[in-house]
Amino acid sequence: MSRSPSNILDRPLGGRGSRSSAEAAVSQSSYAYLYSELVQYHQSRVASISELERRLESSGYTVGLKVLELLAYRARETKRETRLMNILQFVSATVWKSLFGKPADSLERSIDHADEFMIVDYEPLTSTYVSVPSDLGQLSVDAYISGIIAGVLDGAGFTARVTAHSVTLEDGEAVPSSGNSNIPARKDKAVFLVKFAPEVLQRDATLDR
Repeated sequence: MSRSPSNILDRPLGGRGSRSSAEAAVSQSSYAYLYSELVQYHQSRVASISELERRLESSGYTVGLKVLELLAYRARETKRETRLMNILQFVSATVWKSLFGKPADSLERSIDHADEFMIVDYEPLTSTYVSVPSDLGQLSVDAYISGIIAGVLDGAGFTARVTAHSVTLEDGEAVPSSGNSNIPARKDKAVFLVKFAPEVLQRDATLDR
C-alpha cells in the first residue's frame, strides 16, 4: 500500500486518477479559491486583457523556476538536459504529474513550423473552476500555466515563448474522462503553444551531428 505524501508541498493539485491518488492531492476547492483570488488581484491592477495575461504568466514563471529546482533536487539530478524533445517530455509528463496529478494529454509538433510544439490538456485546472466575465471574453486564465512552462524551460536553458490558447473540440474528438461528475463537460481544450528561440533549435541540430 502506498502512503500519501505527508508534506502538502509534495502533493499535486489533483486530477484524473484513482481514489487513493485523489486523497493524496491538495483540495481542488482550496486551489480554485486561491487561484480565483489571484486572478481578481491582478485584474484590479491592470487596464487591458493582455496586461492581465502577462501578469498571470509572470506569476506562473516564478513557479516554473521553483518547480524545476525542486524536481531536480528530488531526483538528485546533477546533469542539465540538453535535448529539446527530452525537455518537452519532461515538462508534459514529469512536471505536469507533479503539479496536476497526471501527465498532459498530448505533446505535438507543429507541421508548419519546426520551432513550435503544442502541449494539450483537456481539463486544465486554471480554467476549470474560473468563470470569465463576458467583458473579458478573450482572456485566457490558462496563461498562468504557460508561465510555468516558460519558467521550467528557461531555467533549463531552453528559451521559448509560451502562450495559452482555448481550442474548440472537434466533433468526435475523444476526451479523457475526469471521473468527477461535478465538473461539467467542456467544449474546449487548452493548447499551450511553445515557440523556441532560434539558438535553441540551432543547438539541438548541432547535437544531432
